[in-house]
Amino acid sequence: MMKQLGFAGMVVALAGCVQVDHYDDVVKAPAPAGLEGYWQSKGPQSEMMSPDAIASLIVTKEGDTFDCRQWQRVIAQPGKLMNRDNQIYNVTASLDIYPIEREGNTLSYDRMTLTRVERLTPECEKAWAKARTTGAVSAPAFRALRFPAGPFRPARYIAS
Repeated sequence: MMKQLGFAGMVVALAGCVQVDHYDDVVKAPAPAGLEGYWQSKGPQSEMMSPDAIASLIVTKEGDTFDCRQWQRVIAQPGKLMNRDNQIYNVTASLDIYPIEREGNTLSYDRMTLTRVERLTPECEKAWAKARTTGAVSAPAFRALRFPAGPFRPARYIAS
């Protein structure tokens, strides 16, 4: 009886989880109205390593994304939007999955609040331009930037 209850509890706990095993298998969804554009953190965010850290997210009309985090260095990786059960997610090339919720010009993303901006920071603009010229946007070629496994969130890692 205890095993059955444990199994039932596990099934209920996992029912809301989103899992992706292979980046190439993710069906890219076009950006919903109002989501396309540049988004950036403003002020200190508890999920970032430092009050000086900045998180940016680029969303294209086609559903490509580019997650750019900067503090002492820039960590950036492409991704794509996925629509599952009427919820929009950003799936990065390293298989990190973040729900995206938009309310006006504010996004909730990876436990941070991002606001719409007209321009990227120069560092993220440079990384975005490089990704577009090398064809690495929304491509598994960025797997070298995969964040280490463990209890930490990707924003807490600094690439070497």
